[in-house]
Amino acid sequence: MNLPTLLFLGLVLAFPVGYAGYLSLHKVGLAQLRRGEFPFSGWENYQRVLEDPLFWIAIKNTLIFTAVTVTSEIVLAVAIALLINQTGVWTSRITRFLILLPYAIPPICNGLIWSFLYSFQFGFLNRILFSTGLIHEPVNWAGNPNTALYAVAVAYIWRTLPFAVLIIHAALQGIPRELHEAATVDGASAWQRFRWITLPLLTPVIIVILILRTSFAFAVFEEILAITQGGPGDASFVAAWYSYKLTFSPPNNIGMGAASAYVLALLVGLFAIGYVRLIYRRIA
Repeated sequence: MNLPTLLFLGLVLAFPVGYAGYLSLHKVGLAQLRRGEFPFSGWENYQRVLEDPLFWIAIKNTLIFTAVTVTSEIVLAVAIALLINQTGVWTSRITRFLILLPYAIPPICNGLIWSFLYSFQFGFLNRILFSTGLIHEPVNWAGNPNTALYAVAVAYIWRTLPFAVLIIHAALQGIPRELHEAATVDGASAWQRFRWITLPLLTPVIIVILILRTSFAFAVFEEILAITQGGPGDASFVAAWYSYKLTFSPPNNIGMGAASAYVLALLVGLFAIGYVRLIYRRIA
């Protein structure tokens, strides 16, 4: 790796991360920005973040959101990938085309689309449920504390699911058909072939998807901004939204915002280490 490449990586990656760490150890707000002086505060910002009850509510919501979205994505991705991998099924070609559409939509646009679908009075979702007789009065999907976080999760899954489908489908293409043919000859059912051949060979790929999707789910922001803005109350207040509100809402405590972002990065890193250890244990 030559010197210009190292300088470029340092400028693009290392400097922002290092500067955010610097801000997290200093008192940085509007007053300090005007004066251009950032008094050193040590671990005070981290202490204030960890003592803030709203931070732990945000972490709890983030964990729930991540568990729901990642689990749902893996299950749905495997099912859809198996469907479109069937060459004899005519719908597989249509599915391969349709599955790519959500992935082409920008996250903020996706959030706006689903906010219209969830609209209490004019939402298309309520209209469909009315017409099928499943509900008898409008449901405030994004405005109800019991459903708001899950409403955002559905919108998020719809946008990000194609990524997992494409990766798993590519992995399925690499599984030798001879293995399934030999198992069929030996009398194995479709479920047994999936359980003892397909799933073990997909496990390393699934672990990689778990790492990527978990890190992205922990940082969900656009759908929260477009659909609920952390509400109602703190029902959908997630970690990335917490950092954003600390930084860009009065009194604009940028130091605490940077500290909360570092804590979030630490949590994501711990999950990634756990996943990596799991995949190496599987391979060994």
